[in-house]
Amino acid sequence: MNIKTIETNGQRIFAFGDIHGCANEFFTLFSYLETNSIITTADVLVFIGDYIDRGKYSNEVVGQLVDIQYKYPTAHFLNGNHENMLLGYFGIYPENAEAFIKNGGDATLSSYNINQGTPSEKALHQLNPLHFKFYSELTDILITEDFIFVHGGLNPDYKLDEQTEIDVLWIRDEFIVREHQFKKTIIFGHTPFKEVFVDWPYKIGIDTGVVYGNKLSCVDLTDWRYYQVYAGQKAVITGSIEKNGQPKR
Repeated sequence: MNIKTIETNGQRIFAFGDIHGCANEFFTLFSYLETNSIITTADVLVFIGDYIDRGKYSNEVVGQLVDIQYKYPTAHFLNGNHENMLLGYFGIYPENAEAFIKNGGDATLSSYNINQGTPSEKALHQLNPLHFKFYSELTDILITEDFIFVHGGLNPDYKLDEQTEIDVLWIRDEFIVREHQFKKTIIFGHTPFKEVFVDWPYKIGIDTGVVYGNKLSCVDLTDWRYYQVYAGQKAVITGSIEKNGQPKR
């Protein structure tokens, strides 16, 4: 388990929900934030995982993220269950190989011009090496002074250092419907919601299902605002997040 603790030292924090190969929406959202100086290279950026699969442009999304990784020194990229399955397909976690295709991995392979059924070793040679490095170095849990960032969630029955990979990447209802004792607000993706899900002070869900036709979200955890792009659209909408309920527009 790759757990990273950082000190933000008063830096602003922005967290991005599941992208799932929706490169156009991600480019629109990130360009808006950059062009309007809403984010700067001094800010902490957190990407919650599931950059790939289901959408058509996983290769392009990860290419954008690799560029951001070099431009923004305080950007952090979390592991998602879909990145974990991809590594399974390439032989790193072979027990996840079959699940990768069943969960939208065919779209990712297509974006890399890799044919299904290609032996894992050969397929790995067809993958951009910078992308493989990116997938291999993802963080499972990121901890700051006030927040815990994780893709799926945390099992409320276990301490932080007792969590399993299955919990942090795959857990849903067992985490979402229960209070927890981790003493920080947990920011998570994985489970899509129509709007940013707010269960203050316990958790905030930021996967708003862009790959299912809804929208891609970024949340500003300093000024408590959201920025969103609907699937297939070019306009960015923004509004305030109410800590005791759903975001208002």
